[in-house]
Amino acid sequence: MMVQAQLHCLCLFTLYLTTGYGQEGKFSGPLKPMTFSIFEGQEESQIIFQFKSSPPAVTFKLSGETDGIFHIQDGLLYHSRALDRETRAVHKLQVSALDAHGATVEGPVPITIEVKDINDNRPVFLQSKYEGSVRQNSRPGKPFMYVNATDLDDPATPNGQLIYQIVIQLPKINNVMYFQINNKTGAISLTSEGSRELDPIKNPSYNLVVSVKDMGGQNENSFSDSTSVDITVKENIWKAPEPVEIVENSTSPHPIKITQVRWNEPGAQYSLVEKEKLPRFPFSIDQEGDIYVNQPLDREEKDSYVFYAVAKDELGKPLAFPLQIHVKVNDINDNPPTCPSTMTIFEVQENEKIGSNIGTLAAHDMDEANTINSVLEYRIVDQTPKSPREELFLVQTYTGVFQLALQSLKKQDTPQYHLTVEVSDKDFKTLCHVQINVIDINDQIPIFEKPDYGNLTLAEDTAVGSIILVIQATDADEPFTGSSKILYRITQGDSEGRLGIDTDPQNNTGYVMIKKPLDFETAAIHNIVFQAENPEPLVPGVEYNASSFATFNLFVTDVNEAPRFSQQVFQAKVSEDVAVGTKVGNVTAKDPEGLDISYSLRGDMRGWLKIDPVTGEIFSVAPLDREAESLYRVQVVATEVGGSSLSSIASFHLTLMDVNDNPPRLVKEYTGLLFCYPLREAGSLIFEATDDDQQSSRGPHFTFSLGSESLQNDWEVSKINGTHAKLSTKHTGFEERVYNIPILINDGGRPPLEGTVSLPVTFCTCVEGSCFQPTDHQPGMPTVGMAVGILLTTFLVIGTRYGWKKKYGECCCQVPSNGKEGSSIGEVEHRTLVTVCDKFQLFQCH
Repeated sequence: MMVQAQLHCLCLFTLYLTTGYGQEGKFSGPLKPMTFSIFEGQEESQIIFQFKSSPPAVTFKLSGETDGIFHIQDGLLYHSRALDRETRAVHKLQVSALDAHGATVEGPVPITIEVKDINDNRPVFLQSKYEGSVRQNSRPGKPFMYVNATDLDDPATPNGQLIYQIVIQLPKINNVMYFQINNKTGAISLTSEGSRELDPIKNPSYNLVVSVKDMGGQNENSFSDSTSVDITVKENIWKAPEPVEIVENSTSPHPIKITQVRWNEPGAQYSLVEKEKLPRFPFSIDQEGDIYVNQPLDREEKDSYVFYAVAKDELGKPLAFPLQIHVKVNDINDNPPTCPSTMTIFEVQENEKIGSNIGTLAAHDMDEANTINSVLEYRIVDQTPKSPREELFLVQTYTGVFQLALQSLKKQDTPQYHLTVEVSDKDFKTLCHVQINVIDINDQIPIFEKPDYGNLTLAEDTAVGSIILVIQATDADEPFTGSSKILYRITQGDSEGRLGIDTDPQNNTGYVMIKKPLDFETAAIHNIVFQAENPEPLVPGVEYNASSFATFNLFVTDVNEAPRFSQQVFQAKVSEDVAVGTKVGNVTAKDPEGLDISYSLRGDMRGWLKIDPVTGEIFSVAPLDREAESLYRVQVVATEVGGSSLSSIASFHLTLMDVNDNPPRLVKEYTGLLFCYPLREAGSLIFEATDDDQQSSRGPHFTFSLGSESLQNDWEVSKINGTHAKLSTKHTGFEERVYNIPILINDGGRPPLEGTVSLPVTFCTCVEGSCFQPTDHQPGMPTVGMAVGILLTTFLVIGTRYGWKKKYGECCCQVPSNGKEGSSIGEVEHRTLVTVCDKFQLFQCH
C-alpha cells in the first residue's frame, strides 16, 4: 500500500510538472508565504506543492478558505476536486508546522491560490427582447439604443471579451443595411443609408437579430447568444419651418419670437448661420430652438432674409443638415411718392391732334410694388399760363400719361407751359412739376437759291479735300430745329461717291468737295443732281418738289498718270534650293491711259533675280541661300512705254524656306582645351555645336559620336542636351602632347547632315592651373641656355641657403614652407623652387 501511495503521488507530481503549476519552477521547499495559479476545472487530487519540515516539526496543518477542496498531508498541498473561478477566484489559506505533540512550531504562513479562468461560461443578453426608437434622418453613427450581455468568465481574458453583431435586419430593402452596431459596446445607430432612407410612412418598424460571442469572436469554440431588437421609426421633427412674414417697422418690444426649430432629442445646441454677410444680422436663437427678431426691420432696406438653423451635439458636431429659414418683410405705407426729377419736360408739336399722348410722368413709391401702398394717382392742380384757356392738358389718373385735351397749340401764341401735378398714394401726397414745350412742325420744304449751278472743269488730279462748289438752300421753319436744318445729298451723277457735301449748321450752306480722286478714264463728265432735305419728316400733305433740287455739270480733264500696281507689296515664298531659272513670283501694273508697261528690278543686291519686262514674271538667276538672307526684298519699277515714260514703284518680298543644307559645326574655335599632365584621374571637357539652318521651335537636336573607331578605347563622347556634349577620357595614360580628336555631329534633319569637327586637346605640365610652355626667343630676352643657367644659379643659391641633399645617388631639393608664419622663405621664392624642381624632374626630399 505504501508503494502504491508513493506511485500515486509520483503520478500526481508528474502531472503537476507537466501542467506547469507552482512557482518559479520549484515544486517543493521549506514553509514560507507562497502564491499559486491554478486553472479552474482541472481534475481532482492535483498536488500543488510539497512543504518540507525541519525538526522539531513533523507534520503540517491547513486552515483558511479551503472550502473542503484544499488539503495537506505529509507536507503535500493538493486539491481534491476541480476549482471554479466563478465561485471563488482567490483562496486565502494558512499552513502551520506542528511538532509531535501537535504544537505549532512555525507559521501559520499565508498561502494564496489564484484560480485562473477558462472559457466555461456562455455570454447571456440581459434581456431576451429589446425595444427602441429612432427618428428618421438622425445622424449616422450616433447611438440611439444599446444591447448588453454578460459573461461570468474573467473579463480581463479573451474568455470574457464579447463581440456584438447584427445577424438579421427585417425588412432588408435592396439588400442594404440601415442599422449598425458597435461590436464592443453594443451601441446601435443608423448607417448613412439608413439616415437617408428611413421613412416611418413606408416602414414604421424594423426587427433586428443581434448576436454576441465571447473569445472576441475569433475562436471557433467561442460561446454565443442572440436577442431580438424591435425598432420603431419616428417622424423627424428637425424640419424647416414655414416661411415667416414680419411687418416692417414694428413698434412692439423686441426681441420677438417669430418661429422655432426642434431637434429630435433634448440637449441639442442651436445656432444661426447667415447665408449672406450683412452689416447687421437681426436674428437670434435660444437653446430651446426659439428664433427671434431682435429689432424692427425696414422692407425698403431689405425685403427678405435667408439664413440657417444649426443643431450640434455637446462636442460641437452637427447633428443633421442645417435648416433654411425664410423671413419676408411685409410692407406698410411709410414712403411718400417721389418725382422722377425736379422738372419733367415734354414736347408737343403745334399741330398735334386732340387726345394725342404728350408724355408720361413716372413717379416712384418705395413701398412694395403691386400693393395698395404703392398705387399712385395723378392730378393736374395748376397750369401756367392759362391762355388761350385753362385745362388744355389732362393726365390719366393711374398711369400718369399726359394728353392734349381741348385744342391744338400754336408756338407763336405760347411756346411753353408749366403744370403742377399732385401725385398721391393712400396716405401721402407729393407735388411734381412738368414743363411742356410747343415745337414747330416741319411744314416748309428747303428751297435752293438757284436751280442750276452751271458747269465746272477740273483736272483729274485735283487734290482730295478740295472744295469745288458752294450751294445754298433756305427753310422757313423755326431756325435751329430739325424742321429747318438742311442736309444735302447727290442723287444722280456720282455713283462712285467721288464727291461729298458738308453743311454749315449755322447757315445751312453746303460745301461740295472731292472725297475720292477724280478719274478721266472712268467718267469724264458728271451730271450732278443735288437734293436739299430736312432730318425731321415732313408733316402729312407736304412733300419735296423741284424747288428742293438743283443741277451741276462737272467736266474732268485728262492728266498723264504713272502706271498703277495692283498692290504696293507683292509677296512670294519658295524653297531656298529651287533650281536656277525657276519662276518665283510675278507683279502686275496698268497704265491709266492704256499705254504698254515695261518692268525692271531695283535693289537686287545679291543678283539673285530677274524680271520679264513684258509679263512681270520674276525668275531666279543664281542659287538662293536662306542663311544669307531669309527675306529678300527688291523693288519693281513699272514704266509706261512712250508718252512721258512715267514710272511707279512697288515692293517684291521673297521669303526663302529653309532646307537642310548646312552641316553642324562647332559654335566657336576651341583652343584652350587642356588637361594637366600627368593626368591623375579621368576628366571631361564640354563643347557646343550649332547649325546655320533654320531651327524648329524646340531648337536643334544634334547627336554626337567619335569620328574614329580607333579612339574608342581612349575617349568617349556623351550628349548633354540638343546642343552640348561632353568629351571624356577613359584612362589616365596619355602623353604630354596635343591630341586632335575628330567628333562626328549629326543634325537629324531631312535629309540628315553630318559634320566632322576636330577638338584639339592638350596634355601639358601645369603651373598654377596653366600650361607651362616655352616661348620663342625675343630680342632682349635670355636664350634657353641663359634661362637654364639663371634657373640653376637661382636654384644653387636657394639650395645653398636652404640645403641640398643626396638621396640614392640622385639630386634632390628640400623645399621649405611658403612664407607662412615661422617659415624662412617668401611665396615667390617657394613657387620658383617648386617649378625648377618639377621642370628638371628633381624630387623633394623628405
